[in-house]
Amino acid sequence: MQPEAIQPDQADALVLALRRAARDLVSRRSISDLEQVLTQIVATAVDTVPGVDAGGISMTENGHVTSRSPTNDDIRKLDDIQAQLHEGPCISAIESPSDDGVVMAQDLTRPPDADRWPHFAPQAVAHGYQALLSTQLSPDGGTRAALNLYSRTANTFDESARITAGLFGLQAALLLYGANHARHLGQALESRDLIGQAKGILMERFHVTGEQAFRMLASSSQNTNIKLVEVARWLAQTGVHSPHDRSGS
Repeated sequence: MQPEAIQPDQADALVLALRRAARDLVSRRSISDLEQVLTQIVATAVDTVPGVDAGGISMTENGHVTSRSPTNDDIRKLDDIQAQLHEGPCISAIESPSDDGVVMAQDLTRPPDADRWPHFAPQAVAHGYQALLSTQLSPDGGTRAALNLYSRTANTFDESARITAGLFGLQAALLLYGANHARHLGQALESRDLIGQAKGILMERFHVTGEQAFRMLASSSQNTNIKLVEVARWLAQTGVHSPHDRSGS
């Protein structure tokens, strides 16, 4: 049986929902605050995608998959279980999603879904969830993440839910990319400012040029095996005294 196509009024409602979700994510939270962005992505997805009861995000950090912004403790446990077993729809969505980025488990109590994820499926059912829809959130090939949407009812996800999740995943992925970009940009600007402050201190204290001050920072970083920005941070916070100052003359 072919799934029903989305009707024009449903498509309009979907577009409005996605636009509203994006607007809320940007206006209510600072996009530079990654945790707030993740939490809002999950909350909006749970409210928007038909049939969803709970959700969370699985994100790969330093080679490990961690649970982020789950709507309850059971979801955190199930996301962590998928990571520990290296099995489940979220792992499939992160590592080998379909062309639309969506991996759907309609009924984890029986084949084919129970056979596809034989270790994870019983755990999900034991926690009260029989269906799961995971959407990849990795538009740039950098941060590897998946949005996980759980349902207590089997066979609740129709084609409309799949398309909604896929489109919402694209929207959320762009916002996640924006949050990461803003965070990295903020770190870069902070590093630039710290290095500028440290150079200014060295230039004033030792009467050297900006280039010479930077070489002093770089040399100190290399000799102490401390990152240059951390050397600059220490100087900016504590200052440095020249031999003339220490002599008290």
